[in-house]
Amino acid sequence: MMRLHDTRPAASGARGLRSAPRPSMLKPLAPVALLLALALSLSPEAAAQGPGAFARFGMGARAAVMGPQVADVFGGASPYHNPALAPFQPGQGVEISGALLSFDREWQAVQVGAPLRPRAGIAAGVVRGAVTGIDGRDESGYATGEFSTSDLGFFVAFGTQFSKAVSAGVGFRIYRSDLVESIRPPTALGVNAGLALRPTDRLAVGLAVEDLFAAYNWNASPAGGGTVKDRFPVRLRGGAAYLLGPASGAGRTVIAAEVETQVQSTEARTPGGIGTTGGFPIEQTDEADLRVADVMARVGVEHRVVEPLALRIGVDRLFLGDSGEIRPSAGFSVSPTLGELDLRIDYAATLEPFGTGVAQTATLRLNL
Repeated sequence: MMRLHDTRPAASGARGLRSAPRPSMLKPLAPVALLLALALSLSPEAAAQGPGAFARFGMGARAAVMGPQVADVFGGASPYHNPALAPFQPGQGVEISGALLSFDREWQAVQVGAPLRPRAGIAAGVVRGAVTGIDGRDESGYATGEFSTSDLGFFVAFGTQFSKAVSAGVGFRIYRSDLVESIRPPTALGVNAGLALRPTDRLAVGLAVEDLFAAYNWNASPAGGGTVKDRFPVRLRGGAAYLLGPASGAGRTVIAAEVETQVQSTEARTPGGIGTTGGFPIEQTDEADLRVADVMARVGVEHRVVEPLALRIGVDRLFLGDSGEIRPSAGFSVSPTLGELDLRIDYAATLEPFGTGVAQTATLRLNL
């Protein structure tokens, strides 16, 4: 719905893994354990899709396969997924992404980012989701033309390293949804925060919370409706990434795993009997705030076959309760040499839930 780099030598980390972990090394893992325990303790009673689903598609083709992006400091994960990863960007760069989706859906994204040496980094961009070719009909079933919808999300993320092993960051997202011409598009502001820990040179763990306080306030009175507050689901994500083989070049492998909990608040209305207003009977309703939670997991593997070519496989939406919701994916990355241009091209093919099609995503990254 979130997809990471470092080339520092891994020798010291490899030696550390052969010995018993020290208590001081395990202390930074406590927040991760707490988040994972919280996520697993919440029952997935309902799928917390909610508004802003287009923004949970991820950032680019690598993220579409390597879904666990919250802790992957080894492969150039976007700070979009965890602001604490901003210092680990490999350099200044621009990424342009697009996806071909079924049911006339569109998705595009642009991101610019740069490390701020020696300890910080920043990234910003825009994400767009749309549905075109919607067949409009009136109450009698006659065609009224084609319609489309459009959603935009603007983001900025900043992160800094407090030490070699600890980094943190904060980000902001502004959403806008344009559904019907007669209804003014609402906007929403979401706050993101993240933490990345690196106990060894080969292991990284991360935590992120997304879309805090974000909500659309709809006013549909121009179209004959009412007003409603549509809250975004809050995403809690915790995961880990591990580096195998050399720190760079052929044979380098990154394994990542992540658990996510989406918590969404919603209003439930139930009949409350019959009352009177001005001497006339009216039906009364009782309102209550409910929270639904959805727990899922994802894993991904990236292996660099040769220096310009890397292969990836991944599985998303695990443990949702229905095997049809699982999203396997595969892709690759090539880094061609075109004169002085430093490019990277990513591609991903993702099987959408319940056999509804294959999403194809491509990303072009230009390193500046």
